Amino acid sequence: MDAFESERAPLPRNMIENSMFEEEPDVVDLAKESTSYPIDSDDVVYEPRSSRLLVRGLGENDLDEDEEDYESSARLLGMSFMNRSSNQRSAASSYTRHQPSGLCSMPSAKTTVVGVLLLVVVVSIIMVIYFVPGCTFTRTGCQKANSTMERIYPISTSDELFPWTELRLPSSVHPVHYDISLHPDLKNMTFKGSVSIKVKVLHETKIIVLHSSDMNITKATFQDEVVHVLEYKPWQQIAIKFPEDLKKGLYVLNINYTANFSNSYDGFYNSSYVDINGTKRVLAATQFEPLAARKAFPCFDEPAFKSTFRIKITRESKYISLSNMPKVKTTDFKNGLQEDEFKESDTMSTYLVAFIVAEFSSYSRNVSDTTVSVYAIPDKKEQVHYALDSAEKLLKFYNNFFEIDYPLSKLDLVAIPDFLAGAMENWGLITFRETTLLVGNNSSPLDKQLVTSVIAHELAHQWFGNLVTMRWWNDLWLNEGFATYMQYMSIKYVFPDLDIGTEFLNVRFKALAKDALNSSHPVSTVVSTPEQVEEMFDSVSYEKGASILLMLNATLTNGEFRKGVIEYLLKYNRSNTESEDLWNSLSQVSKQNLSVSEMMNTWTVHKGFPLVTVKRNGTQVTLSQEHFLLNAENSTDYSSLWHVPLTYVNDSCSVLSSCKQVFHLKDKTAILKLPGEVKWLKFNLRNDGFYIVHYDMEGWKALIDALNGDINVLPYEDRAALINNIFALSRLGRVSFRQVLNLMDYIRNENETAPLTEALFQLDQIYRLLDKRSELNLVSRMTSYIDSHFGSLMESQSWELETSVSKITLRSALLEMACSLNRLNCTTQAKQLFDQWVHSNKTSPIPSDLMRTVFKVAAQTDDGWDVLLNTYKHSIYDSEKHKTLEGLASTQDVRKILWIMKKSLDGSEIQTQDFPLVIHTICRNFAGYLYAWDFVKENWEKITQKFPLGSFPIQSIIMSTTSQFSTKAHLMEAQNFFSSLGAKGSQMRIVQEATETIKQNMRWMENNLSTLRYWL
Repeated sequence: MDAFESERAPLPRNMIENSMFEEEPDVVDLAKESTSYPIDSDDVVYEPRSSRLLVRGLGENDLDEDEEDYESSARLLGMSFMNRSSNQRSAASSYTRHQPSGLCSMPSAKTTVVGVLLLVVVVSIIMVIYFVPGCTFTRTGCQKANSTMERIYPISTSDELFPWTELRLPSSVHPVHYDISLHPDLKNMTFKGSVSIKVKVLHETKIIVLHSSDMNITKATFQDEVVHVLEYKPWQQIAIKFPEDLKKGLYVLNINYTANFSNSYDGFYNSSYVDINGTKRVLAATQFEPLAARKAFPCFDEPAFKSTFRIKITRESKYISLSNMPKVKTTDFKNGLQEDEFKESDTMSTYLVAFIVAEFSSYSRNVSDTTVSVYAIPDKKEQVHYALDSAEKLLKFYNNFFEIDYPLSKLDLVAIPDFLAGAMENWGLITFRETTLLVGNNSSPLDKQLVTSVIAHELAHQWFGNLVTMRWWNDLWLNEGFATYMQYMSIKYVFPDLDIGTEFLNVRFKALAKDALNSSHPVSTVVSTPEQVEEMFDSVSYEKGASILLMLNATLTNGEFRKGVIEYLLKYNRSNTESEDLWNSLSQVSKQNLSVSEMMNTWTVHKGFPLVTVKRNGTQVTLSQEHFLLNAENSTDYSSLWHVPLTYVNDSCSVLSSCKQVFHLKDKTAILKLPGEVKWLKFNLRNDGFYIVHYDMEGWKALIDALNGDINVLPYEDRAALINNIFALSRLGRVSFRQVLNLMDYIRNENETAPLTEALFQLDQIYRLLDKRSELNLVSRMTSYIDSHFGSLMESQSWELETSVSKITLRSALLEMACSLNRLNCTTQAKQLFDQWVHSNKTSPIPSDLMRTVFKVAAQTDDGWDVLLNTYKHSIYDSEKHKTLEGLASTQDVRKILWIMKKSLDGSEIQTQDFPLVIHTICRNFAGYLYAWDFVKENWEKITQKFPLGSFPIQSIIMSTTSQFSTKAHLMEAQNFFSSLGAKGSQMRIVQEATETIKQNMRWMENNLSTLRYWL
């Protein structure tokens, strides 16, 4: 599945699949609440913000009552901490332990005897209770319990014992085939269903346990005999008990049921949109990954329970229905309804089943004996052509690369108006957000890069994930890491003009940042609860997974990586696998003196990545490795060692691929002997390895001197990596910020997109931290620093249409930074473009890649904001709507900030799917970030009803609201809030990440504020 959009990059798919929360995806939490952390008011420094807010143009008058509440909460945050702390101390005071006097009195003999007698009585009572058989003590005395097993098995909804005690289903019964009939009622938002499941009993058993959620089961039969169904809702399981063991063999289970459409974005849910004539249209669609097929039909909802499916859907005649397989017939009923029956599916997991009932239009073509179709609502039918062209080219590439043809006869790509993930790889019926599939006439090359990336990711899943599927969610990376890697590899070859290499480099930097925290997790890790499964859809599974595959491919030679992948797909065709299966397939084809399994297990079993330190003395280089871990005082693992395929170049040969040399670092330290003297060494060529490199003072100085002499001594990827690594080392405390500034001096001569955008990103992170702390003097000096290093480039940017993806990427980053810093030339140009666009009735085009920058400037006036809101409501171009929404959320007006948060959460005027994007955008600016934090806290219950705990939307919301905090007051406020959530999320991994990030921000500020004041 594709995620949402991430902060530093458009999209890798869930990360495209789930990555749609900014520009660039569980039921019960069984963990105990963590303790709260009271704060001493002496530690809080309160600084009134009212004057700052007024300077920023935030009016303080005429706010309604709710707005005043949020304004007060945001401004007086520090005071609330002090009040809360004071209350906690007062409440605790009565429990204060008195200091001992230093004297100890002996108990009297009488006291000792009484104490012994009491002890004997208590022990006797306990023994009586323990040994009375089958006795349950209640207010009415000792009563016989039905069974002592009540203490082991949970209680079902019918107050009977539920016969299963684990979240995972038993392995004694496997499904073989499902016949599913559905009748969705789009007027009443309900559906009726029946499922007939042919099951195979592998081991004799008296129970069948499967999944069902939010359904009313009206009848169930087993071998045509009516059976009683037990349900345990917390685990979304149902069970049937039998008086005698079921023998090995095949049986049929039939279940009839009714249900409401899901009120979130998973399961079988309803969606709606307003067409260009103002008519509301409704549709029904599915999103089953990871755990929501059980919301549409009772099933064995785990990846390893693969089966075949035959689906029938009853609908009104004005709709069409789609499913994984081609339609084989339509039957007309007397009541005017029609039933579509679809061909029996290939063997697949339940999370890949899909069906849609809607009023869609499409274009199709035949590609290598597969009918490829792209569907959209009729108003947007003409926006599907780019997607259809791209899908054709990518399908041909994958058929050739994997040497296994796409196995189904049809492939549908469908744009859903209301869809949370970026896309979902349902076999034969891939679903997308409209933003990630449709391309209008005014779409930029960056928009096309995004759409192409998502399509490439989803098509790769048709092999990695669908044809061969991970056995359990702990190895989700086998699906998502591979699809992410293949999306970049395929686009590099099929669409070289899209400059996907720079995007992939940014993705790897993002993965390093995530994996540097103690709250990270191994690529392959233990998961059991629904919340833990949801949390696996993150940067580690997607982007780190892709990164270590790139490193492996760069290490193997002679096409061994491709050969191993083909071997893996052939061997495990239509089966389930674990990580070791992939490594074994690659080892079988590799002719190198290298154990792929041994090397790669160090990258999938350990969390984090190594910091490689390089110290050179003449021709002898001492190499050492350690876990690169921010906030190391909380570390749970100090002993990890990686098998690092170190690549390096030197001053005599540094740019060509043939210059690359390799040294395998397996131990804590090692010695590398050079054949002769060199001026400098650069490790991790083109950043193909997933590690960070630190040089001694002489090593850094030699590299900086080389760049100051000629930037072309290193490829652009290496220059960007040096910038990324030195900022990371500054956060770790291994280099001073003065060293960072020394490297940054060369940037005035830089002309490539990747190093320039990486430098801007890193400086922007610091700028926003300073801004949120109200370090006004340093904010001003940082603005001057950015201006001195990038000002001339900003001024030289064109505001005309541009076709080069590389130039557009750089221009967008430079001009957005320039306008956010209120550079006069930038804001003037943006206002001029916006006015021309408005006065021409939107016929004078704004280059699509500049829309976000222009709209953010325009949104600062009431008139401009109103124009943007009207545009958002009526535009049929989704990339334009997306950028318009970012503009709207960039306002400095408190009332508008509160309005847009409310409307995007309730979905009344802003789609709820975009709520995480709204929060992310608001939090980037000083005016709104505390209001957004307060809003999230006050509406947490509503938010978790819309988005599952642990899901990518929840991850995005939490990090957007907290990642720029850097004070003790904010840390304690965040800890207190998260610890109060209990089962509503206090133990989520993203909560740990948020806390770590705040602490790291605090530490960095403490260590570097004086340096910034001196050197900026």
